[in-house]
Amino acid sequence: MEDLTYLTLAAYAAIMLCAGLVHGTLGLGFPLVATPLLALFIDVRSAILITLLPTVAVNVISIFRGGKWRDSIGRYWPLAVYAVAGGAVGTRLLVVNDPAPFKLLLAGLVLLYLFASQAGALRMHWVREHLGPSMLVFGLIAGLAAGTTNVMVPILIIYTLELGLQRTAMVQVFNLCFLAGKLTQIAVFSEAGLLTGKLLLSTAPLAIVGVAALFAGMLLRDRIPTEIYRNIVRRVLFLLAFLLIAQYFIQS
Repeated sequence: MEDLTYLTLAAYAAIMLCAGLVHGTLGLGFPLVATPLLALFIDVRSAILITLLPTVAVNVISIFRGGKWRDSIGRYWPLAVYAVAGGAVGTRLLVVNDPAPFKLLLAGLVLLYLFASQAGALRMHWVREHLGPSMLVFGLIAGLAAGTTNVMVPILIIYTLELGLQRTAMVQVFNLCFLAGKLTQIAVFSEAGLLTGKLLLSTAPLAIVGVAALFAGMLLRDRIPTEIYRNIVRRVLFLLAFLLIAQYFIQS
């Protein structure tokens, strides 16, 4: 980081600004936006390392912002634990198998859910009626998705939509799971000697930019009616499925 030119640092800051605005408005999306944009300048592993501290900062603020976090986090924290367990299994599967088919499978499941729920043919009442088992199932699947495709957002969106959570609770649950995944990632990178105090210190200014943009995005989110927000989230889900399919065919 210390060897970068001012122009490149400005580009990194602009990326953090964009990612923070998206995350603040939708409650998700910081690493999804920041990582591929940074990868235009550097390798993906370096991009992930640079976004670790900004992502953790954004996730923590998103969890506690909005109040009543004990009602959401205090109730749904097992979901994050199961996601970490599923992520460990998913990462192992990724090591020994071709990752491309997993992305196509995930995209297919997401599209099936969207079309079936839109037509009224899919009603997963058991999700609300059996909260413990449903957290286990969706947490493991989200973790598996993250471990094999680096994307757990679609599964979490499906789960929170079926639970009928309010907007603030949805965002808090999303970010709890994201934070658990990032902390696991930090532990792995630290053990491998890739994450150092020097790197964290040098990326702190980028975290400040991301957090400032996050608050600006939150102001926008508060002005969006709940039903419109849920429709936006469904469209994001469709877009993610499309991107997974496109990525599969591009890499094939």
